[in-house]
Amino acid sequence: MFTIDAHLDLSMNAMEWNRDLRQPVGRLREREQGMTDKPDRTKATVSLPDLRRGNIGLVVATQIARFVAPGNPLPGWQSPEQAWAQTQGQQIWYKTMEEAGEMVQICDLTSLENHLALWSDGTPNDQKPVGYILSLEGADSIITPAYVERAYAYGLRAIGPAHYGPGRYAQGTDATGFMGAAGQALLSEMERFNIILDATHLCDDSFWEALDYFNGPIWASHNNCRALVNHNRQFSDEQIRELIVRDAVIGGALDAWMMVPNWVRGQSTPEGMNCKLAVMIDHLDHICQIAGNANHIGIGSDLDGAFGKEQCPYDLETIADLQKIPDLLRQRGYTEEDVAKVMHGNWLRFLRKVWR
Repeated sequence: MFTIDAHLDLSMNAMEWNRDLRQPVGRLREREQGMTDKPDRTKATVSLPDLRRGNIGLVVATQIARFVAPGNPLPGWQSPEQAWAQTQGQQIWYKTMEEAGEMVQICDLTSLENHLALWSDGTPNDQKPVGYILSLEGADSIITPAYVERAYAYGLRAIGPAHYGPGRYAQGTDATGFMGAAGQALLSEMERFNIILDATHLCDDSFWEALDYFNGPIWASHNNCRALVNHNRQFSDEQIRELIVRDAVIGGALDAWMMVPNWVRGQSTPEGMNCKLAVMIDHLDHICQIAGNANHIGIGSDLDGAFGKEQCPYDLETIADLQKIPDLLRQRGYTEEDVAKVMHGNWLRFLRKVWR
C-alpha cells in the first residue's frame, strides 16, 4: 500500500551522521562497523532504496538545528546565525538529491497530484524519486520572523516551533513556559504564508498558547499518547481532543521510549520491553477512541531520529517494514478504508485541504 511517513530526519542523517542515503540500509550499516561516535552506529533503518522498497513514496523531511544558550547542555549551535547556516546546508542536500533524481520536492497541490500519479502509474517504483515535504523541527534557526518568507520561498511548508528544551520561539520537550511575543510573531508569519504548524514537541504551556493564537493548519507529525506513556513529550487526552477539533492529523512515532512505559535509555531493549509495531497501534487506537473515527491518525515514524534498531520495534528491520502495519490494523478490526486512511489517506486529505 502506498505509504506516507510524516517525519524523517533525512538531511540530519546525511549531513551529521554522514550517511549516503542513496545506499541500502545494509550498506550503511557495513560502513559504520567499528564507529562509536553515535549510539546508533550500525543500526540504521532508513535509506532511499528502503523507502522505495516499502512503497513509502512521500515523506515529510526535516531541517533541524538548535540554538543553545550558555548553560544549555543540549547539542546545538551558539548563535541563531550558525543554526540558520546549518539548515541551509541541509536544504542544499535535499536539492542535490533532487538533481540526482533521488527525490522531488512537494510544495503545492500540483506537485502533490503529479507525484501521486507517478507513483500509481503501474510501473515499478524502485527508480522513482521519493517525494518530500520540507519541515523545520524547532524554529531556533529562523533568525528573525522575517526569515519565514525566505524559507517559504525555498519550499518550507511546515514548522514545529520547538524541539527539546527551551527555544527561541517556544518551549519544548522537558521545558516549561509560554511562547511570548517572539513566538506569536513567528506564528503570524507562518499564518501569512499558510505554513503548517507542527504541534509536536511543544510543552503544554506553549501548546495551548500556540493553538489559541494560530488560525492556520495544524498537524502533529510524530506524537504518541500520554495516557499510555506518561511523559510531557506525549499528548494528553485534552490536547488530542483539541487537535481533533482543529482537524489535525497525528502521526504515530516509533521511538521505543515513547511507545512503552518505563523505558531506560541505554539499558532497555525492544525485546525485553515487548516493544513491537503493534504497540504503535495501541497509541493510534487510543486517538481513534477519543475521535470516534480513524480520520486523525497516520504514521510519523521518526525512524533514525538519533536512534536506530536499538530503540525501535523489534519486528522492524528497516523502514520498509512499515508495510506490516496494514495487517496489524486489520487484526484490530479496522476496515480497508480506515487502513488506507492511516497509511496515506488522512495526510493526503489534510494536504489537499491546506493547499486548495
